[in-house]
Amino acid sequence: MAVVIEAVLTGRVAPLGSAGKPSAIAKTPVEGQVRIGPEGLEGDMQADRRHHGGREKALHIYPLDHAPAWRAELPLAPDLLEAPGAFGENLSIRSLTEAEVCVGDLWRVGTALLQVSQARQPCWKLNARFGVPDMALRVQASGRTGWYCRVIETGVVAAGDVHNLVDRPHSGWTLARLLQVFYVDRFDTAALTEIASLETLSASWRALAARRLERNIVEDWAPRLDGAG
Repeated sequence: MAVVIEAVLTGRVAPLGSAGKPSAIAKTPVEGQVRIGPEGLEGDMQADRRHHGGREKALHIYPLDHAPAWRAELPLAPDLLEAPGAFGENLSIRSLTEAEVCVGDLWRVGTALLQVSQARQPCWKLNARFGVPDMALRVQASGRTGWYCRVIETGVVAAGDVHNLVDRPHSGWTLARLLQVFYVDRFDTAALTEIASLETLSASWRALAARRLERNIVEDWAPRLDGAG
């Protein structure tokens, strides 16, 4: 399985939306080769290091395949959707979505080796970026979240490079299935038990599955989706 990278994108911290809160969600394409280090692309920034960036979320990948569905759903907010970077991604790709990507997938990207660590958990900054009050919830409910990768081998990447599948340790766990369990079939005990032991899934998602099993309650999404609290 090989997919061409449409764009490589980085961003700097700047005020976001009417409230002017700091964010680096606005990414722009970079020409030529960009170094991929242990925590992502050289020159890329994150305003909130508690929830963004780090080794488990070193790079965010988003498929351009989702743009037509978003344009149909959001006819009053089309401008962002006309080019890569609408969702703050670092790598924009085509012909590969959450339905085909699995937890733990190893991908050769340029000269670097990346591993899929988790799906994206959308946050309220998407609401401000799109000017749509429930945009984060829409992203979550649609399953069109994109995904994060950890860096196994550092290297360089450029637009036009090939995104090649190297290994797939968990072929039964597509990101679409993972999202279905977390946000739709929320008390599927057997699936949650399996998720909690997926060694290539990020520790935070495994812990989330374990807590839900232990407490038999769904965590409060409001702080993440709309900034409440």
